[in-house]
Amino acid sequence: MASEVAEKERKILVAVDEGEESSYALSWCLSNIVNENSKDTLVLVYARPPRAVYSTLDGSGEEDHLPGYLFSSDILASMEKYSHEVAECVLEKAHRICKDFNAIKVETKVEHGDPRDIICQLAEKLNVDLVVMGSHGYGLIKRAFLGSVSHHCAQNLKCPVLIVKKPKSHDGN
Repeated sequence: MASEVAEKERKILVAVDEGEESSYALSWCLSNIVNENSKDTLVLVYARPPRAVYSTLDGSGEEDHLPGYLFSSDILASMEKYSHEVAECVLEKAHRICKDFNAIKVETKVEHGDPRDIICQLAEKLNVDLVVMGSHGYGLIKRAFLGSVSHHCAQNLKCPVLIVKKPKSHDGN
C-alpha cells in the first residue's frame, strides 16, 4: 500500500518570486517532498504584479481632482520589458534549483495579477495536490498592512498548503 502512495502522480504548485524565501521553499520541497524517482510534476508559478495605473484623474469636484501621471508608450514598454525580464530571471533561478532533480517534470507558468488570486486560481484550475510557498515572516502589523499571500492561500484553497519558513541564519542576518 505504501508503494502505491509513493507511485501516485502528484502535481505540486510552487509559488516563486524574487525573494530568498521562495527559493528556500522550492529547495525544501525538492529535498523533503519530491522523490527523485517519482512521477511528480512541479508547477513553478510566478505572478507578475499588475502594473500600477498611472493616469490623470478627471473629476468634477475638488475632492475628486487628484494629481496623476501620464507616461509615454516608450516608458510603458520599458516597464513591461523590465517586468518580463524579472519573471525570466525568477524562473531561471528556480530551474537552476530544480536541475539536480532531473527525474521530475517541471512546468512553468507566468501570470499577470495579484499573487493571491493567481495562486488560488491556478491551484484550482490545475487541480494540484499541494501548494508550496515561502513565508516572508511578517509580524502582525506588517501582515495587516501588506497582506499575506501565504495566509490568503491557506485560508482559501481546498488543497493542502505548505508554508515553508526560512530559518534565521546564525550570523544575525
